[in-house]
Amino acid sequence: MKELLRTNDPTIIPYASALLQGEGINCFPIDVHMSVLEGSVGVLPRRVMVRDVDLLRAERILLDNDIDLGR
Repeated sequence: MKELLRTNDPTIIPYASALLQGEGINCFPIDVHMSVLEGSVGVLPRRVMVRDVDLLRAERILLDNDIDLGR
């Protein structure tokens, strides 16, 4: 799996996931429960991972929808 997206904005993860799933790309959000450790400050970024073979297509989908990949 490869990192597709890194963000501190909690609204981007569900939006990006919906876009990818709509195109048939499985994604896996990670670090979404880190707020327990950080105290809900939003300092630690959340990430979205995709399979290696889907990375380029997934990047294009998010960039076409004006989502900053944060990398």
